[in-house]
Amino acid sequence: MNLKGKKINFLGDSITEGYGVLDTKNIYLNRIKSECGLLEARNYGIGGTRFAYQNGSGGYSEGEYKDVDGCMANRFDKMEDDADIVVVFGGTNDFGHGDAPIGCMYDRTPDTFFGACHYIFSGLLRKYLGKPIVVMTPVHRLVEDTSLAIKAPVTLRHYVEVIREVAEYYGLYLLDLYKYCPLQPKVSEVGEKYMPDGLHPNDDGHELIARMLKKFLENI
Repeated sequence: MNLKGKKINFLGDSITEGYGVLDTKNIYLNRIKSECGLLEARNYGIGGTRFAYQNGSGGYSEGEYKDVDGCMANRFDKMEDDADIVVVFGGTNDFGHGDAPIGCMYDRTPDTFFGACHYIFSGLLRKYLGKPIVVMTPVHRLVEDTSLAIKAPVTLRHYVEVIREVAEYYGLYLLDLYKYCPLQPKVSEVGEKYMPDGLHPNDDGHELIARMLKKFLENI
């Protein structure tokens, strides 16, 4: 796909917002805008947000979901309608501090992680009929083997696998950064150069993500 003149909505968390980047022009989506001549690269990244609800911070009430903590399930439908492409990049906070249970493939509400993926992905398909929806999996992080928020033996890999499964169910484009992006901060040299805090890519880390996403989008 020729990206010149396209409008892309980027839904995400602190990585998309640009936490850890010294110069905002180096945020992965701004790099792509500059290099590809996008008309718009709309940043809907909010630090700390997840796909699913936290217990007690949201939920279903009187026929609608209440926007309490800004989770993506509550805000994807507020994005501009005229995007040519939508990119979704999240899930690491659901693992890192989200306390919603994983749930199962049959869930359809944002009270579980499975359900939140269904809710967001199907909602985006309805909102942007016929437009490419691209889902990016989380990148590796320094702490990814034990969830501190839910009392279950789950790892970041579990959340990545849920994202893969639900994205495949809806036939969405999937860029698997967990599998193919060489951001593994447990390798000390990688962490020092690309992810100094073990979680947020810096300017150089965003360059790697931008390079992969640009190529992926151009091949759609």
